[in-house]
Amino acid sequence: MALARMLSGKDDAKNAILSINAGAGGTEAQDWVEMLFRMYLRWAEQKNYKSSVVDFQPGEEAGIKSVTFIASGPYAYGYLKGETGIHRLVRISPFDASNRRHTSFASVSVSPEVNEEVVIEIDEKDLRIDVFRSSGAGGQHVNKTSSAIRLTHLPTGIVVQSQQESSQYRNKAIAMKVLKSRLYEYEQTKRADEKQALYEKKEEIAWGSQIRSYTLQPYQMVKDHRIDLGIGNVNDVLDGNLDPFIEGVLLAGT
Repeated sequence: MALARMLSGKDDAKNAILSINAGAGGTEAQDWVEMLFRMYLRWAEQKNYKSSVVDFQPGEEAGIKSVTFIASGPYAYGYLKGETGIHRLVRISPFDASNRRHTSFASVSVSPEVNEEVVIEIDEKDLRIDVFRSSGAGGQHVNKTSSAIRLTHLPTGIVVQSQQESSQYRNKAIAMKVLKSRLYEYEQTKRADEKQALYEKKEEIAWGSQIRSYTLQPYQMVKDHRIDLGIGNVNDVLDGNLDPFIEGVLLAGT
């Protein structure tokens, strides 16, 4: 009952748009994004949510620079909204021949998918629209024509992309939906004093700003710093068992 009360926000029942971006750490950070992407896909699968990729930017050597996907299902946003923040990984790098320990960072942002009932006005003069060729990892990810779309909302600096569809028109429609959701979340967050720094301060994706740490060496522990919860079975967490953290943050009202 307590958890149900925490999912009573006006947007909690909506689908979630989740973006993961590599921070400090180069190839290591891009590999970390891929690990987080897999973790959230596994979690969504366990919830019987549908996941659809909107944008996918592969890393130069390995991993993913950034990825955006929509998790569709009851209360997806309500559950995932607490995942917004910096996620830190500590491990022996598989990319370091000297087997040194590395620290990598990735940022996660979550917005509710807005429906047609929510009116978000976007002035055309506030938009920069770029058309480019898909840079997917191969196979079905690559479009043969320049159909990928990047939208930049100039007043806020919010940038969204869609490149998974072969149709430029379809990619633009998806990008506009994501942009409206981001702008909606931006305005909601701006009104909440405790979260305002996420958009105005724009903390570096690095030390001191993480919400959760995933340590693989020299010991194994996933710790959420907001609720002081640690779980030793790191592989279980990375396989999608996020509910202890998600529910803990919800119940703490963080």
